[in-house]
Amino acid sequence: IYADPAKRLELYFRPKDPYCHPVCANRFPTSTVLLRVRRRTRKKKQVDTEEQTQPEVQFEMEILGNVTTVYKFQGMSDFQYLAMHSGPDGKQTSMYDKVLMLKPEKEEFFNRELPLYIPPPIFSRLDTPVDYFYRPDIQHREGYNNPQVSGENLIGLSRARRPHNAIFVNFDDEEIPAKPLDAAVQTWRKVCTNAVDKKVEEELRKLFEVRPVWSRNAVKANISVHPDKLKLLLPYLAYYMLTGPWRSLWVRFGYDPRKHPEAKFYQVLDFRIRCGMKYGYTPNDMPVKAKRSTYNYSLPITVKKPVSHTVSVHDLKQGLGTAGASSAKKPASSRYKLKESIYIFQEGALPPYRQMFYQLCDLNVESLQKIIHRNDGAEAECTERDGWCLPKTSDDLRDTMSLMIKQIIRSTRPALFSSTTSSEDGKEQLTYESAEDEDEEEEEDFKPSDGSENEMETEILDYV
Repeated sequence: IYADPAKRLELYFRPKDPYCHPVCANRFPTSTVLLRVRRRTRKKKQVDTEEQTQPEVQFEMEILGNVTTVYKFQGMSDFQYLAMHSGPDGKQTSMYDKVLMLKPEKEEFFNRELPLYIPPPIFSRLDTPVDYFYRPDIQHREGYNNPQVSGENLIGLSRARRPHNAIFVNFDDEEIPAKPLDAAVQTWRKVCTNAVDKKVEEELRKLFEVRPVWSRNAVKANISVHPDKLKLLLPYLAYYMLTGPWRSLWVRFGYDPRKHPEAKFYQVLDFRIRCGMKYGYTPNDMPVKAKRSTYNYSLPITVKKPVSHTVSVHDLKQGLGTAGASSAKKPASSRYKLKESIYIFQEGALPPYRQMFYQLCDLNVESLQKIIHRNDGAEAECTERDGWCLPKTSDDLRDTMSLMIKQIIRSTRPALFSSTTSSEDGKEQLTYESAEDEDEEEEEDFKPSDGSENEMETEILDYV
């Protein structure tokens, strides 16, 4: 038995076997008492009678002290691995004397021919028993069809998919949709039951009339609409581009950006804040912090209980769910609106996330717009990589934006750059941050539920 007073207690069935996984007990505080119970048996004196007498039993209890700490074995014992080798005749041979070095050995010990023996470091990730509550067949929603595959050896879906009837278009597709799917029209008409929803629909129509291509964040910053309803409204008015220079953007039905050179102003720029030791600051020193780290890993057994919210009758009628309760104090005109910084790049301001998807028309910096407008009137061909822009326009924009961000960090935290020097040509070659490391520092009470603003990878999951 090995016990660490600060952590846990480990029980080994074979303490001398290094391949024996222990049974672990967690430490818990308690307020109990330790009792000593004694059982005394006394025989009664026999009387001159034929009847047999029963012995007299007495219990004595004594309190020895208080117990403040207890160890509970709540987990199961892991699989036990034996260092055995199966010979040609099926006989099992122990390998402990061959694989365990119990004393200093000579070179011959390490040059011996031995069977391959690689014991696993751990067998099971979960050490607590799980109850399988078998249920009847899944009751899918109306209109669900089973997949067109063989039912043999098929693990079925846990629930029916929740399609929002969005139309996805690739850059190589010849035709673009001119109208939404009938299911998208019916779905939106079912939820559009009040004046607020109709007003939001008209506002979004006007946005697409002014600008035929929008990102979802830009829409959120211009109109106030609940995210669950926005998922149903966007497929009703626009289609979604999967690849190409307009990937992860919503395009108005009937508008093909590949045929209009002026559509280059709506192209997307995947920008990530660059950092590295050779530039004087690490990711931990950046004002834009990472939301989560690779080292903060929680097992699937971790239970995260949701915070309860109070929902009013008005919120239920509007279909806002629990998010409406937390923002009931705000006016309806700005309850779900995001800040303009969520989609507009301004000079002298840091992006809210380490990775941003900007449209070229939302880069409000004169030097950046000069790079974009270098080939105005001379657009010859629309390519999947650069769209209507000149080749490597995105690289030039990223380099310029990275220099601007470095200047902002230098002005706010000059101590980080005391020992750094710039390169000869003034261009920075910094390492990209991962798309998973994002930080959302919104002051709004309403928090988007996406968890990541990487629309190209995550927004599509909301519609399929």
